[in-house]
Amino acid sequence: MKYKSPVYNIISVPIEKISPNDYNPNSVAPPEMKLLYDSIREDGYTMPIVCYYDKDNDKYIIVDGFHRYRVMLDYPDIYEREEGMLPVSVINKSLDNRMASTIRHNRARGTHDVDLMSNIVKELHTLGRSDSWITKHLGMDKDEILRLKQLTGLTELFKDVEFGKSWIPDDEEIQEIIDELKEDIEE
Repeated sequence: MKYKSPVYNIISVPIEKISPNDYNPNSVAPPEMKLLYDSIREDGYTMPIVCYYDKDNDKYIIVDGFHRYRVMLDYPDIYEREEGMLPVSVINKSLDNRMASTIRHNRARGTHDVDLMSNIVKELHTLGRSDSWITKHLGMDKDEILRLKQLTGLTELFKDVEFGKSWIPDDEEIQEIIDELKEDIEE
């Protein structure tokens, strides 16, 4: 029989029938969890939760996707929009192989290349996106954006800014500061 990857058989499972495993060493910091929520809110679930089906207990045990699962539990707007259902890809493996699969999934995600991230920030700046926009949509703080801008050449990114002995913000900058303060207060 020809092998067919589990991703071709995604099923919709009520979240109440899904349980986390008890061995996943992966954790996600609060800023990245907020970014994951933002991603799911804006883009929907684009990746299924990978589970093993435990027939004896009629439960789906998470192999990969715990944090996507947590978003639905922690955010009522996501739960309601998705009607309490998660996309699930089922694998049928022994516990030891499920543990190995969890670690492979965790480690295969990789890291961001600093130079490529710098170029993305530069391109977004060139497209007219503000630091506030980048902060909101990419989950970066202002210091990280500044460091990435510095890597691509501070001169080019600030070529249209007139520097003097004192800084007097223009109307757009004042509005940006007000918007940032409003966002901080809302969080």
